[in-house]
Amino acid sequence: MKFFVPVAKDDIKAEQVYSALAQSLQAPITEKRIWKLQWRDRKIDMECEVGKPLSSSYQTGKELVLAIFECENLYKICTLTRGGVKGEPILVGKNSQSSAIYFSDNTNN
Repeated sequence: MKFFVPVAKDDIKAEQVYSALAQSLQAPITEKRIWKLQWRDRKIDMECEVGKPLSSSYQTGKELVLAIFECENLYKICTLTRGGVKGEPILVGKNSQSSAIYFSDNTNN
């Protein structure tokens, strides 16, 4: 899957939006970008994917996941109202019960 940000019209805008979100969330900008994240929350298997809505348990309605950032000990999942234009991102612990799937392209090649 090629890197994208759902609200961006082209690759240049995608990089700008991704960078702005990362700066706002104090998240690192890495060469490898997360496309999909799988984790276990209270004994329930969870999954999110850039460009798709989160599970209804997060009460974000039909908001799309804009970006997923890999930080030192956790992941930050960003939607419009959870880390995008307001609010805090959804935090997922980085542990043996979480795994990231990356976009297949490298945006910095």
